[in-house]
Amino acid sequence: MSNPELIGSSPEFRAVVDPVNTVASATCTVLIQREAGTGEEQLYKEDLALRAEVDRGSMFEEIVGPSKPLKTVLARIAKVAPTDSTVLITGETGTGKELIARAVHKRSRRSGHAFVIVNCAALAPSLISSELFGHEKGAFTGAVQRRLGRFEMADGGTIFLDEVGELLPDTQAAILRVLQEREFERVGGERPIHVNVRVIAATNRDLEAAVANGKFREDLFYRLNVFPIEVPPLRKRKDDILVLAEYFVQRYAKRAGKNIRSIEKKTLDLLHVYDWPGNIRELQNVIERSVILSSGDAFSVDESWLSKETSLPTARVEAPAGFKSEGEPRSERETIEAALAETKGRVSGPLGAAAKLRIPPSTLATRIKALNIDKRPFKYG
Repeated sequence: MSNPELIGSSPEFRAVVDPVNTVASATCTVLIQREAGTGEEQLYKEDLALRAEVDRGSMFEEIVGPSKPLKTVLARIAKVAPTDSTVLITGETGTGKELIARAVHKRSRRSGHAFVIVNCAALAPSLISSELFGHEKGAFTGAVQRRLGRFEMADGGTIFLDEVGELLPDTQAAILRVLQEREFERVGGERPIHVNVRVIAATNRDLEAAVANGKFREDLFYRLNVFPIEVPPLRKRKDDILVLAEYFVQRYAKRAGKNIRSIEKKTLDLLHVYDWPGNIRELQNVIERSVILSSGDAFSVDESWLSKETSLPTARVEAPAGFKSEGEPRSERETIEAALAETKGRVSGPLGAAAKLRIPPSTLATRIKALNIDKRPFKYG
C-alpha cells in the first residue's frame, strides 16, 4: 500500500524524492510511503494502523513554498529524521504538524514500518488505556478478544501523539513509562510488553505553561522535548501564499473538471494581506469553495468570506485590571479560560467573557479558535 506523503520545495528533500509537479517557482516533490511487514502478526498490526490513513491525501499539500521559515523547518526535519530522537512539534491549529511528523518518519530508518497516529484529544478517558496499550480478552465488560494497542501496532515504526497536551495525568504517567522503559502492559495483562518505537508528539498548547500550572508532567515534557520543531503560522509565511494558492486552485479545478487559467490580481492581494487565523487549512477550504462556485477561467475569492476583523494581526488577550489573579501572572490561555469559567462559556453580551476582558467579542472568538480552547466544558461546569 502506498500513500502520497509530502510535497515540499526544500533542496534538502530533492535528493531523495521524485519530481511530480511544478507550481509557480517552487519545485514540488512527492514522497511515497510504503508499509512493509515481516510476518503475519506484523502485517496484521500495520494493516490495522494504516486503514485510517487511506483518505488522508487531501492533507499532504500543505508543506509547500519557498519562504525562509518553511525552509528552516525542513532543514530541522533533515537533521533529526535519521536519528531515533523523540520530536515535539508545536504550532497553531491548521499549520500542518501531522505533515511534519510524516516527513520525519519517511526520512528515518523506520520508514518501511508503520506510522501510527493517535489523536489524544479524541480518545474517551475510559478507553484511552485500551486504545494506547491494548487489552486482554475478558479484561473488562465487552472485551471479547485480545486487542493490540497503538504502541504495539507501531512496533518497529513511529507513533505520532497528536494533541499530546490533552492527555490526562494517569495517561501521562503511562506514556512516560513507555518512553523511559520501552515497555507497558495491556489492560488486564500481567506481563510487560517491550516495544521498539519512535515517539513524535505535537500540540498547539504552551506545554511549559501547562507544566508551571501543574497540568502537564514536567518529566514527561522533558522526555518529549528532546528535539523541538516549531511550525510557523501562515501569516509568517507570506511568501508561500502564491505557491499554495496556485497549487490548490489547480488541484480543485482538476477535481471539479474546470479549466481555470489564472488568478485575479485583486484576489492574490486579498489572500496576501489576510491574516489566516485558520492557517493553511482555512486557505485550502476557501480555495476549494471558490473553485466550486467559479464559472469562468479566472479564479477569484469572495472578499466577504475573509473576516475583516482578522485581516490584521490579532493582539494577545491580556487580563484587565480587576481581573488579574493573585500571585503568578496568568498566561493568555488561562486568562481566557478563567473568563469563560466565570461566564459559563458565554463569549459575547454584557455578561460575556469579552466584556469581562474588555475586548471585542470577535477578537476573543479569534483567540479562542487560535488557541483551540473548547468552550463546552465551561457551559456545564
